[in-house]
Amino acid sequence: MTTESALTPDSSVTFINVFEIAADELDAFVEKWEQRARLMRDKPGFIDSRMHRARSSDSRFQLVNVSRWESQEAWEAATADPDFASRTRAAREETRQPITPNPAVYDVVVELTAP
Repeated sequence: MTTESALTPDSSVTFINVFEIAADELDAFVEKWEQRARLMRDKPGFIDSRMHRARSSDSRFQLVNVSRWESQEAWEAATADPDFASRTRAAREETRQPITPNPAVYDVVVELTAP
């Protein structure tokens, strides 16, 4: 187990966005999300990204995106891209029912690995 108590501004960050979305909107949203994620993949500082889908349709958060970036600054620069911003806005507006994203950037404070 590793606990990181002093975080530096140039340390890597994890961006997590959990989505509240209707079950009938999932497939179309994921397809468009993948297109937007490909824009991010080519940005400086991008490490990786995964979209997770709930196994139960009863889950409040049907989708969870976890992306890692080399730094907060790299993530901020990438998300400031006007093309990305317009595609993200369009994705929210194209649905019949509201999609509620819950985005934030996180630092690792505890990490466990298999022995």
